[in-house]
Order: sequence, then structure tokens, then C-alpha cells
Amino acid sequence: MRHTKLLLTVVAILSTVVAPGVQAQGKPIRLIVPYAAGGPIDLTARALAERVRDNLGPVIIENRPGAGGNIGADAVAKAAPDGLTIGIAATATHAVNPWLYARMPYNAATDFAPITQMLRVPNVLVLNAEVAQRLKINSVSDLIVYAKANPAKLNYGSGGNGSAGHLAGEMFKKEAGIFAVHIPYNGGNPAQLALLGGQVDFNFDNLATAAPNVRSGKLKAIAVTTLTRASALPDVPSVADTLKGFAIDTWWGLVAPAGTPKEVVARLNQAFVAALQAPETKARFAALLAEPVPTTPDEFGAFMKKERAKYEKLVQASGARVD
Repeated sequence: MRHTKLLLTVVAILSTVVAPGVQAQGKPIRLIVPYAAGGPIDLTARALAERVRDNLGPVIIENRPGAGGNIGADAVAKAAPDGLTIGIAATATHAVNPWLYARMPYNAATDFAPITQMLRVPNVLVLNAEVAQRLKINSVSDLIVYAKANPAKLNYGSGGNGSAGHLAGEMFKKEAGIFAVHIPYNGGNPAQLALLGGQVDFNFDNLATAAPNVRSGKLKAIAVTTLTRASALPDVPSVADTLKGFAIDTWWGLVAPAGTPKEVVARLNQAFVAALQAPETKARFAALLAEPVPTTPDEFGAFMKKERAKYEKLVQASGARVD
């Protein structure tokens, strides 16, 4: 009897050594989303949480919005590295904000352990349809030719200084060798309303946001900002077809606090990659015009490093700053 009890004790100890962190003591995993509930990032996080339940157990979504995503990202960075707290890393939190904000509560390069990239959503260069027809702009080349022949006559809107639309516009101006006045608005929706109302000439908008007005004919899609065409708009070329190498899109993925054991990260990666590759997940995300991009932890880490280097130059060139 004593030998049996001893054997059971040894087995229990070994089981905690083999699978540290994840689902320790039956606790659920907390997935911190650094944005408000209801947006694309939140919706995709909840969809994945459902898909990994069988492999990882309950995954509870915790929304921690504020400061451009910095509050939620900081909560992940400062959590215990035991696999029970993970979070969303996005373009803003892990590539733009380190250069945009004068003071950061976390170090995007060192405070996180990458798990996997989740999704990317192309941005799209759109014009007010009436303006495009009047100015005879039907392609990226047409826009560049018009801008060079009519310096300082074009303007573009964005959701604010340092926003994805602003930085895409600055990147486009630099690569195309043109000038256009930037008009910042308080959010993406006001910027799109300004474009629809003819107050600005073009925007770089999120494809999921712009698509309904493109399909209705109110906006004219000139090009997507990914290196290749987007499946949601297969007839629309990419900016890179004209400006070689041009690529700027919205992405997000999963990270854990730095110091999380590699075997725990590997198990999380395996579960979430399988969920991203499931046909049901792909169909669900297609409705949001989001493309799954499952990766290894090393691949996601290298990708974020490259994105930080890209946005460092873009933010500096834009002059945007948040004190």
C-alpha cells in the first residue's frame, strides 16, 4: 500500500515537470486583448479561444484597451511567465508604438516570447469614386503622374497622426516621389466619411473597413498594400506592382511574457497553429477579410523585428509623436 502511494506521488510530480505552465492546477489561460471588445482583433481572438479549448482547456479573453494598445501589452509583459497569461501583439503595440510614444511601459523587443503570427489584413489605396473619375485616376501610375503634374493639389486622410493610414501614406509619398497634404482625423471612421464626402482625395484604409464602399461603387480601389493581390479583391493590383517592394498591412499574433519556458511556448504554438489552419477558422476569418498566417515562434519573432525596423524609419519620417 505504501509503495502504491509512493508511486502515485512520483507520477504526480513527474506530470508537473513534463507539462509546466500550461493549464497548471487546472487554471484557465488568460488571453489579453489590448483593444476593446467587438473589433476584428477581439473577434478573431475569441474564435481561436474556442478552437483550442480541446487542446489547452478554457481560454478566457480579457480586454485591456487604452494608450494605443500599450496598457494591454504591458499587462502581458509583466505577467508571470508560466503559460497562463498570453496576449495579442499587433502592428501598433509591437512595431509602431515603440517609436511613436515618448515613454513606453514595456520593451517590445525583449519583454515578450513570440508564439505565432495569427492574421494579416491588407490595407487598400482608395479614392472617392467621383474624384477618381474626374481626375482620370484609375491606377497607381495615374495617381503618381497626376501628383507630379499638380504638386500639393492632392490630400489624403487618416485616423490620426501615427495611425496605420498616416504611415502608409507617408511611405507611399516617399516611394513614389510625390507630395500630398496629410489631414488627420479622430479615428478611421471619420477619415472614411471625409473621403466619401470629397473632403480628401485618397486614403489608405483597412480593407475590411473599405470593402463595403468599394463594392457599392462609392470608393474606387486603386491597389492593395500587400506584396501580392488580396483574395477579397482579386481584380485589384498591389502597389508593389508599380512600386517594387512596397508592403504595409495590418497584422497581429500571439505572445507570452519573456521567460516563458520553450516547451510551454511550443505547446501553445502547436495548438494555435492547428486552430489557424482549420477550414472552419479560415472560413470564419474570410468574412473579416483576414488571412491566417500561422508561423513558428522564431519566424514570428524575426517578422516583428523586421517590422520594428521598418516602422522606426516611417515614424521618424512622418514626424508623429505622442508625449
